[in-house]
Amino acid sequence: MKKSTVIIIFLLLAILKTQAQDYLISFAGSGVTNVVGTVKVDNLTSGATVTLNGEDVLHLIPAVGIGTLDNNNETLHIYPNPMAEQAMLTFVASESGNVVIGIFDLSAKTVCQFSSMLSTGIHSFRISGISRGMYFVKVTGINYNYSTKLISQSNLQSTARIEYVSSVKNPASNQLKNITATIDMPYTDGDQLLYTGSSGIYSTIVTDVPISSKTITFNFVACTDNDGNNYTTVQIGTGKSVAQIWMAENLNYSTGNSWCYDNNTINCDTYGKLYDWQTALGACPSGWHLPSDAEWTALTDFLGGDSIAGGKMKETGTAHWLSPNTGATNSSGFTALPGGGRSYSGSFISLTSLATFWSSTENSYTTAWGRSLGYDTEPVYRHYGNKPDGFSARCVRD
Repeated sequence: MKKSTVIIIFLLLAILKTQAQDYLISFAGSGVTNVVGTVKVDNLTSGATVTLNGEDVLHLIPAVGIGTLDNNNETLHIYPNPMAEQAMLTFVASESGNVVIGIFDLSAKTVCQFSSMLSTGIHSFRISGISRGMYFVKVTGINYNYSTKLISQSNLQSTARIEYVSSVKNPASNQLKNITATIDMPYTDGDQLLYTGSSGIYSTIVTDVPISSKTITFNFVACTDNDGNNYTTVQIGTGKSVAQIWMAENLNYSTGNSWCYDNNTINCDTYGKLYDWQTALGACPSGWHLPSDAEWTALTDFLGGDSIAGGKMKETGTAHWLSPNTGATNSSGFTALPGGGRSYSGSFISLTSLATFWSSTENSYTTAWGRSLGYDTEPVYRHYGNKPDGFSARCVRD
């Protein structure tokens, strides 16, 4: 086989691999509301993050390849993208003057071009006749330049065209933001994504490793304590027998014997409060309860057992956990934060290196079961503490 043929085959394989990572993720809501306001997407593997509107589409693109162009979501939109037979291009002309719109293929060859005098405002154009492939779209005006990518899935053979459609001369500041957009995010097959969907006071987490285009549905549930604090939630497990809905934040409700670490209220804002066991029993929001020892076991069993579940539960990185935060992937979405502990004598220990959580199950008249996670270990540890000690609390839905 000729050397040139071998090179071509490898190039084709690389292209096919790249195309296999090209996924479109849309979002929907269920539960107390079906409206998704915003979605924050964290790539737990690479550390990349992006925030988009709930009606936008997340476009997962290869992390290694032709590179990415700036996509200014407030000033330029193409929808739908990928396009079939046609797409709408909408952008803000910040100054009056001549504007040039160009569409270019991957070799930088001009596919089609439009040039005209435009006034200040929002302008819309129809793109059609673009054959299957990936393209660059560039908009150049007086003192502004926009650029993004366009993907066409059309098999039609026709003349590529950019046609003027309409304009809004004095747009409201949020008009363009309300247009559905396709937002790019670098992605490699196998990356773990964490989606945080928000709708008003409601917020919930979904984790996933995408292998195709799909719709992510957020199940919004009410989780508000008597102080008015609203908590992000996460469902872990599927089906009636194993599904649990947990708080994805440490409880921060002021009641009974509860303390901020070092008696500093700033620590409560991040790590929640520490509670003695009797107080923790009655501290959860209405419709929620302190998990039993059996419910903690059901959680860790679902995550593969105590020896590895801690890594799947811990928030990634060292923003809150002390380095090295061993084994932390947060693949469950539980987002365990440290919070340290408080002894019944009143001393505080290990704010950023240890998480301790109560269960509702007694071990003896003076002690109760709990769970702990450490900054330098991957397991979850089952242990008991003295009931007057201060542990963190996570609640599970009734």
